[in-house]
Amino acid sequence: MASGLLKIIRTGPDIKSEAIVSTAIAGAIIGAAVGGWINDRFGRKVSIIVADTLFLIGSVIMAAANGPAVLLVGRVFVGLGVGMASMASPLYISEASPTRVRGALVSLNSFLITGGQFISYLINLAFTRAPGTWRWMLGVAALPALIQIVLMLSLPESPRWLYRKGKEDQAKLILKKIYEVEDYDNEIQQLKESVEMELKDTEKISMMQLIKTTSVRRGLYAGVGLAFFQQFVGINTVMYYSPSIVQLAGFASNRTALLLSLITAGLNAFGSILSIYFIDKTGRKKLVLISLTGVVLSLALLTVTFRETEIHSPMVSPFESKQFSNNTCPEFNTAALNNEKWNCMRCIQSTNKPTCGFCADHNKVQPGACIIKNDYSKKQCGNENRSWYTKGCPSNFGWIALVGLGLYIIFFSPGMGTVPWVVNSEIYPLRYRGVCGGIASTTVWVSNLVVSQSFLSLTEVIGPSWTFMIFGVIAIVAILFVIVFVPETKGVPIEQIEDMLEKRFVQIKFWKKRDSDSQKH
Repeated sequence: MASGLLKIIRTGPDIKSEAIVSTAIAGAIIGAAVGGWINDRFGRKVSIIVADTLFLIGSVIMAAANGPAVLLVGRVFVGLGVGMASMASPLYISEASPTRVRGALVSLNSFLITGGQFISYLINLAFTRAPGTWRWMLGVAALPALIQIVLMLSLPESPRWLYRKGKEDQAKLILKKIYEVEDYDNEIQQLKESVEMELKDTEKISMMQLIKTTSVRRGLYAGVGLAFFQQFVGINTVMYYSPSIVQLAGFASNRTALLLSLITAGLNAFGSILSIYFIDKTGRKKLVLISLTGVVLSLALLTVTFRETEIHSPMVSPFESKQFSNNTCPEFNTAALNNEKWNCMRCIQSTNKPTCGFCADHNKVQPGACIIKNDYSKKQCGNENRSWYTKGCPSNFGWIALVGLGLYIIFFSPGMGTVPWVVNSEIYPLRYRGVCGGIASTTVWVSNLVVSQSFLSLTEVIGPSWTFMIFGVIAIVAILFVIVFVPETKGVPIEQIEDMLEKRFVQIKFWKKRDSDSQKH
């Protein structure tokens, strides 16, 4: 629901899209940072209800906005809610789930998010020809938040949080409903020992204490690292800017780009379904390594494809350009004798004012016109039933780029899309779970902001091919990081993960089954 709104809002008032996205993400950073403390102080259930309330208020403010300033205020509220919920929800699910299906249930949360993105694209596509309906598009987002508030009021608090706060009877009643009779006593005993150990430490939680505590420090290495790489392998450049990427691949129509982006969102949701099935069978670590390997191969394909598109870009024809009266690109005219070297890519990347666009020939890969980029040029080009390009160029390789984007999503979603949230919801000791989860969630949103704000600038400066290559190199580094620092938590009771981190730091032999008591239960 929350992630999908980042796409829906683009059809609202004429505000620069990067500003809209960054305002929400800035709010999410604050919400994630504060949410960790609220999680530990007031409970997981209260945190989720507060997050929903903020989201509800933000949606109403945006729908009622009478100007850009009010809209951005609404975005801040939505961002705060998204940031708080991003860690509170998987944490609540993880602590209230049986060990054998814990990963699948947290993955279900990811599927509902990606499913929300898919629905948001459907809404966006439906309203592309209906001016002024952006208020409904933003206001309807308040409905899921309201429904969740009502439903959360009927659900219990996290049993592990209750036990930690001395409400043992309430916790035991909830755990009896979660675990089978033969597993219940063992779970209670482990929880009791874990809480008793934590209660001996009366020191106030501080960053220095987190670093000094071995299991917490090693958990943070794994959790925060996964959160960082989840964003820096480029996922949100694909999801936020997929219409732009589709146009970079040579598909000029905004509506076509949006329709193809709908397919991308659908693949993302499908990948989350795969995660639900595989995460408790394959294991977190193996799944994320398979995911990253596929991401590297997909990014390599995108790098090569976009490079080929740049090299074989259609040429600019002086004759074609002069057909558009006095609207020929000034920089192209200034090039004089050297303008025979101009191609579409050189045209749309012109930096002098006014900037220029490419009006393709009816046979799109043949020489076309380089003319001033404005609404008049777009209309002139369209009147001749020719395609107008301002972000990418027509190419015979465009469909390969779409295949690369599809493969990227299919590989990313089941592993890197889900595993970081699952691991961060289960890897920290109970006393530190909220604050450490908040740190990881804050890392996600800070990284999200950096990547989403730099992507379009990078494509303008170094081109999309080199941009995707950078993401590919980062994905290779991520593979090495996961092999060394991320433990396998599949089938391990939450209370035993702390002991596992205490005993071992480097986690290389992920392909071997663990010989531990946790496998026996």
